[in-house]
Amino acid sequence: MPPHSIGSGTISFGLVSIPIKLYTAASPAGVSFNLLHAKCGHRIRQQTFCPVCNEVVERNQLVKGYEFAKDQYVQMSEEDLKSVDGEASKMIDITEFVPLPTVDPIYFEKSYYLGPDKGGEKAYRLLADAMDKTDRVALAKFVMRGKESLVLIRPAQHGLMLHTMYFADEVRDFGEVDKGQSAKIREGELDLALRLIEELSHGEFKPEQYQDEYRQRVLDVVNAKVEGQEITAVGPQVQRAQVIDLMDALKESLAKRAAEAAAPAATAPERKPPVKVGKRPAAAPKADRKAEAGRR
Repeated sequence: MPPHSIGSGTISFGLVSIPIKLYTAASPAGVSFNLLHAKCGHRIRQQTFCPVCNEVVERNQLVKGYEFAKDQYVQMSEEDLKSVDGEASKMIDITEFVPLPTVDPIYFEKSYYLGPDKGGEKAYRLLADAMDKTDRVALAKFVMRGKESLVLIRPAQHGLMLHTMYFADEVRDFGEVDKGQSAKIREGELDLALRLIEELSHGEFKPEQYQDEYRQRVLDVVNAKVEGQEITAVGPQVQRAQVIDLMDALKESLAKRAAEAAAPAATAPERKPPVKVGKRPAAAPKADRKAEAGRR
């Protein structure tokens, strides 16, 4: 089934206008639950309640309010909000091009695919190819659902993708977070960490090798309950690793990697949870172990 466009717009590139269609690029696939009444098993209905008037308030009696001081609100009507909406426009006016590595991923919010609308195929192809050859991405502003958004357009998979972004004042300051600068790195620890990173490194990211195992376990339990089976366990128990010295942990990690590489594929030992260092979780994901080793 072909993807369904969720909107349309026009990319303004100098004197060139490119009509485009917008498609959702990704959506979360977590398991969601409804709240039921344990007594009868039926889904409950949530109500809005006013503790001052001691009564249930219907939806048509609700208004929006902004808390400007503790427990003090100014009411905002729909007319008030409409008066400050961004100007209705489908124009995505590119303001500048920059190298992608200069944009910190922390600014990325949501991702969309862009496809050419009728009559925009050639201009779309021209912009995508030119951006790919110059290794540049485009920054622009775009009004979506009345809200002005900062967006980034980049070439990807022989086409164009659009990412909505956070504005600078929406990203929290990292400077006030302790980053362990006072920690003393002993001689040889950095070399061992670099060796471990090299052992765990690959040439490219392959997202298909990672699956949401928790979601699958939950669905397995749900399916078993639907079939009337008795549920006795939910997921594997992760054994806590002993907290040991950082240098010993690095050496043991490298030794395990070497032993696994030397063992025949048919008799390769089952992988154990990584050795816990300090108070980190015993089963940290691969990406987290790489990042942690790099910071040390």
